[in-house]
Amino acid sequence: MAVTLYVPRKGADGRRLEKRSRGATINPTPRYEKEAREEFDDGWTTDATVRPMTTVMEERAKTIITRNSSPDIGFDRSINAYRGCEHGCVYCFARPSHAYLGFSPGLDFETRLTAKPDAAILLRRELSSSSYRCRPIAIGTNTDPYQPIERTRNITRSILEVLAETRHPVGIVTKSDLVVRDIDILSQMAGEQLAKVGLSVTTLNAQLSRTMEPRAPHPAKRLAAIEALAKAGIPVSVLVAPIVPSINDHEIEAILAAVASRGATHVNFVLLRLPHEVKDIVRDWLARHFPDRARRVMSIMQAMRGGKDYDAAWGLRQRGEGPFAKAIAARFELAAKRHALTIGTVRLRTDLFCAPRTPSPQLELFG
Repeated sequence: MAVTLYVPRKGADGRRLEKRSRGATINPTPRYEKEAREEFDDGWTTDATVRPMTTVMEERAKTIITRNSSPDIGFDRSINAYRGCEHGCVYCFARPSHAYLGFSPGLDFETRLTAKPDAAILLRRELSSSSYRCRPIAIGTNTDPYQPIERTRNITRSILEVLAETRHPVGIVTKSDLVVRDIDILSQMAGEQLAKVGLSVTTLNAQLSRTMEPRAPHPAKRLAAIEALAKAGIPVSVLVAPIVPSINDHEIEAILAAVASRGATHVNFVLLRLPHEVKDIVRDWLARHFPDRARRVMSIMQAMRGGKDYDAAWGLRQRGEGPFAKAIAARFELAAKRHALTIGTVRLRTDLFCAPRTPSPQLELFG
């Protein structure tokens, strides 16, 4: 059993921490820690406030391709150049993964990040293996590959350069318009059916977006990115995720209409997921931002999860079950049909892959 320690709600300099610019309103103790910490106001904090700053640590990984055997997702391998995500989406199902680093899935997830600067080198090495068999690689399955630090780190772009060189298929998921920076690479690959991009659109309401995902790009920028990618010949799908009952579920039809008009061809949706610490983070967020609907949201979520906050069973974790879940799916299917959108994803080629060339150690003798 974890021992609870009560700690003052303030920064190292005694100033009160300001969390308005972040998604999570709490910073729960990682589930693997022996001691649990609970904040309280000790009355000694000053009136001055300080916003928690973002820190980035470099991670020297040994491998870069992660494999999975989950039967309800459409890929078996992925790459995540970063851990943690500054977008700060309060609902992010990847938050619990930060506990493996000893960090909180709350504020730590969006302020204490890690980057893998050797990602491209590791990828080239793994693709060079004689045992490697080509299948599409997914980028952005855990944390966003185009979060703000990518503007200066360029790790995602370096990965794409290796994939383009080896003609390896790739699917990207992001909620950032920064992806248009790499249109030069992606359009070339898309011409050979080697690339596709999925944009996540949670809401068209700028105010709601700022509350749910405070540092992610404005919805209008995402729509513009969809249009730019489509005009460049890159297949674009849209993920309406997560759908949160009584918060953004009324926007399903409007979102599909908007993305169809910008050139998206495929769509899908995911119901709000509340694994591990996420359920507590979302509960606190609802109580602070939507006190009039907080109980109703959780009641509907539990009705779609067999009475629980979350059900991790394959096939159910993304869609739920019961009347409300069926109604959401039916509305989504009808709206997709109305706008000639395909529910699903684009298939990519795997037969063009050419393993990267690795220089012979003997040739280095003549350098």
